[in-house]
Amino acid sequence: MKQHFMMLAAYNRWANSRIYDAAAVLTEEQFRRDTGVFFKSLMGTLNHILAADRIWMKRFTGQGEAPTTLDAVLHADFAGLRAAREAEDARIIDWTASLTAKALSGRFTYMPLTDMRTVSQRLAPALDHFFNHQTHHRGQAHAVLTMLGRPSVVLDLVYFQRTEDGRPYA
Repeated sequence: MKQHFMMLAAYNRWANSRIYDAAAVLTEEQFRRDTGVFFKSLMGTLNHILAADRIWMKRFTGQGEAPTTLDAVLHADFAGLRAAREAEDARIIDWTASLTAKALSGRFTYMPLTDMRTVSQRLAPALDHFFNHQTHHRGQAHAVLTMLGRPSVVLDLVYFQRTEDGRPYA
């Protein structure tokens, strides 16, 4: 099970890198343009992914900064956002590598931002959600890039698994 989550953490970094590479050529106006997706713009969507990752990582580890809203703009500038994304991806990979079988089968407790009640759940299914959530919103980021006339970005997990980064997990 740990190997599966390590693969998802590595895939997450790979896919984020591809999205950010594609977005790097956008103008500031394009980066901020409201395209009608849930978090409005590519800036909003990429900030949401980072904000949600930090919220979950704070829940999982008890450490790190976590915003108090899902639409927090952590970095309005692309360069700052990219640097923060890369640091968070490294943090996710390091933490995932440190997990034990006991931790993965264990429970953790947290309070959702949208519902002030205590939730207790097993870590492994929560990690499935964590990585699936990122994939969902990267799909929205991909849609924004396509709307802005950028070429399609290959994000399929199977393509990652065929890369050198993905080989240990194949």
